[in-house]
Amino acid sequence: MTLTRICSFSVALTVALAIALVVSTNPAFAITQDWQLGFQDAATPVAERLHSFHNFLLIIITGIVAFVTVLLLYVVIRFRAKANPNPSMTTHNVPLEIIWTVVPVLILIAIAIPSFKLLYYMDRTENPEMTLKVTGYQWYWGFEYPDHGDISVTSNMIKDADIDTSKGQIRLLSTDNPIVLPVETNIQVIVTAADVLHSFAMPAFGIKTDAVPGRINETWIRIKADQVGKVFYGQCSELCGQGHAFMPVEIIAVSKEDFAAWVEKQGGTMPEAKVTETSATPVTLGSTVEAPAADQPAE
Repeated sequence: MTLTRICSFSVALTVALAIALVVSTNPAFAITQDWQLGFQDAATPVAERLHSFHNFLLIIITGIVAFVTVLLLYVVIRFRAKANPNPSMTTHNVPLEIIWTVVPVLILIAIAIPSFKLLYYMDRTENPEMTLKVTGYQWYWGFEYPDHGDISVTSNMIKDADIDTSKGQIRLLSTDNPIVLPVETNIQVIVTAADVLHSFAMPAFGIKTDAVPGRINETWIRIKADQVGKVFYGQCSELCGQGHAFMPVEIIAVSKEDFAAWVEKQGGTMPEAKVTETSATPVTLGSTVEAPAADQPAE
């Protein structure tokens, strides 16, 4: 009776903890909060899939922990010296050895297949609608919009003395030039660095990409439509010197119309609004076009 109660309690405790973790993986805020348990709210499809994969792994890990805990408690109680004064001298059990070899392999296969699919999905977007270039410096970020008239923005952390809480600014996270990105847009993000190693990390977007001097790494973002108006924060996640802790990233998600207005305010142009400098001479139906004269032979 005692063994049954202990096993039931351990299983119930493990399951309750797992449920609490799963339920708390989607808090309704874009930054970490006091006593937060779980991830930030997912703002992109990549983050959603990462959270789902995490929850899938949590179920597997919970089952393993519960099984091992019950097995250890059973062994401790069932085979203690008082209950088992004459222990068995058995050293091999072929069926058992096959089971404890095959089952872990099957578990790893079950983890590997969705893991590889997720890695492939996170790698890059096939049809990017715009490009954002991110460059890490000591100790600030540079952002460029090559598809929008080469807009260039430098983003530095706002110092504590200059923080204005009435504007919603947050210590160690708000920047002097927040980045503006449109929702429902496949954004190709290319990441590099100008001096030392950095890492561009946005938890709500599910991305963390190393910035390496002399090399370009790639990732992508597609902010969901219901995230319009929200502000997202990230930081450098690679130790890069004394100012490493003071390299926040601040991104504002806006509608496509508001993004176009912001681009115009920055002096840039939207891709569809660009006009080519030279245009071909129109040819009407039935007209003839004279072939260019052949080069004159050299004398």
